[in-house]
Amino acid sequence: MIKTVGLSKTFDAGVDAVRGVDMTVEPGEIVGFLGPNGAGKTTTMRMLTTLLRPTSGSATVAGRDLLGDAREVRRRIGYVSQSGGIPFGTPLKGELELQGRLYGLDRGTAAGKVAEVVAGLGLDGLETRFGETLSGGQRRRFDIAFALLHDPVLLFLDEPTTGLDPQSRANLWDHIRTLRREKGMTVFLTTHYLDEADALCDRVLIIDHGRIVAEGAPAELKTGGRTLDDVFLDITGRSLREESALTGQGA
Repeated sequence: MIKTVGLSKTFDAGVDAVRGVDMTVEPGEIVGFLGPNGAGKTTTMRMLTTLLRPTSGSATVAGRDLLGDAREVRRRIGYVSQSGGIPFGTPLKGELELQGRLYGLDRGTAAGKVAEVVAGLGLDGLETRFGETLSGGQRRRFDIAFALLHDPVLLFLDEPTTGLDPQSRANLWDHIRTLRREKGMTVFLTTHYLDEADALCDRVLIIDHGRIVAEGAPAELKTGGRTLDDVFLDITGRSLREESALTGQGA
């Protein structure tokens, strides 16, 4: 579902944000992309979702060449940014239907798809409300609803549960598992929550200074009684738990 070879990004100031990332994500996997702040997580995700053009390297995303067929990549993926993006000041149902129309659905099909997605994410009855009237967890599920209207095969989530209370986080985990179980969807997510990676992800990729420095199932990385935070400390010299606490994002 994702395959990169030597994927790199250097910004104009000469900052090598991503330095030759090689990765493979198989269909139906939930893969966590972890690393300290500034390690290259979001830059890598923005390249994979066609929002940033790589400086070098190649990638295939959802069966299409990232550089040669970016338009078709966008048709096949869903993307939820770290900051979210649901609109305020207007009922969400109309905005969701508009999103479907922008992906080429006719009016009736778009309305039906909105009803299906809203029900699947447990948002029944909330689609007529304005975004600013919803809780943080409800807004985040609507962010995902916007990303699902065109039936993507691959969903990118950039820190999807940051700032949510424990119950909202657990509910969102359940919805992500359901997408994989019922639709066979592949999910690629970044997170600062170590328990999230441990509970949700089939595999974890750890990036530091723009390079993949470790990968494997959470249980494999925690051999010898270590926690995922121990793994980060051993590999990067930094504790993700401490760094996340400093940024107010929890661990």
